[in-house]
Amino acid sequence: MKKLFVFIILMQTLSLFAQNKVEKPEYVIILNEKIITKEEVEKYAKNGQLKSMNKGITQEKRDSLHAKLGDVIKDKEFVVMIELRTEEELAEQKRIAPKKGGEEEVSKKEFFLTLNDKAANFTVNMLNGEEITLSGLKGKVVLVNFWATWCAPCLMEFSEIPEKILKPFGNKDFVFIPIAIGQKRETVAQKMPELKKYGINFNVGYDTDAEIWHQYAQGSIPKNFLIDKNGTIKYTSKGYSEEIFDKLVAEIKKLVSE
Repeated sequence: MKKLFVFIILMQTLSLFAQNKVEKPEYVIILNEKIITKEEVEKYAKNGQLKSMNKGITQEKRDSLHAKLGDVIKDKEFVVMIELRTEEELAEQKRIAPKKGGEEEVSKKEFFLTLNDKAANFTVNMLNGEEITLSGLKGKVVLVNFWATWCAPCLMEFSEIPEKILKPFGNKDFVFIPIAIGQKRETVAQKMPELKKYGINFNVGYDTDAEIWHQYAQGSIPKNFLIDKNGTIKYTSKGYSEEIFDKLVAEIKKLVSE
């Protein structure tokens, strides 16, 4: 459940009502059919009480919540459903919790490739019909981003990319390759027009069988792999927060300047 904890902690940096150049995707958090705040979720996470988090619900469930809780449900892009552990489950979780250093080892297993590894070659199909082969991009800095249409933090991250990454680096031997993992072309193609209202209007790829994904990582998304002009991985990140994203931007700036 470490990834749940990390995801929730990162959510605290998001401002639902911040003034930005483009509209940002918004979410509402539900526990026992009641709306709770991200501060409450953070408290549950710190106490080890979080059992599960479902970032996707059926239309029937959304309609049910809308009827009970009002338009706050209708107006949000994402509904995040939270479930807490029982007292018995808490006791069991404490009993099997990893010893010191164990959590770091679990985190490392999410990355099959990491710093200073040679990036695994791949060819990805893009929505516009283009095929991109990584080995053909030598001499360019490449950002490979793994995401999915159902992933709220992925889309939060996406909304930052046009202004903070593509605008400053798009003409500087830099290539951005966002790859939707485990999803069909039709699913990705259907989602992208919906995201234009958030300023998300760039080309994306799809990895239906997750073959590219499984060369690089597993576990939670978003995950980013920043690859230098020689095809070596120089930076990785997982999850989304302003701090994590700003660090990624700084690393891109460093590589394109070399």
